[in-house]
Amino acid sequence: MEMTLEKTRLSTKGQIVLPKIIRTAHAWGPGTEFTVEETPQGILLKPARKLPVTRLEDVAGCLKPYYKGKPITIKEMRMAGAKAVREAHAHGRY
Repeated sequence: MEMTLEKTRLSTKGQIVLPKIIRTAHAWGPGTEFTVEETPQGILLKPARKLPVTRLEDVAGCLKPYYKGKPITIKEMRMAGAKAVREAHAHGRY
């Protein structure tokens, strides 16, 4: 993908308009959600990927228990699952 350099400006309401050439190239329409991350190189803007709804029953077997040999509660399973998703998301896996 070729890198495009375009200019935009911050409005008085704190809004930034993405140039049409970029919106069109990525098929971003109204309502597209983005994540905004501050990096050493500047601000990174990425389209937010919505995770599919997952039931605990679908993933319970793949979670590692906190304590070996000790059963964990449903709450602990949910917390472990949420933590794993946050970590994967932070590494750009979702």
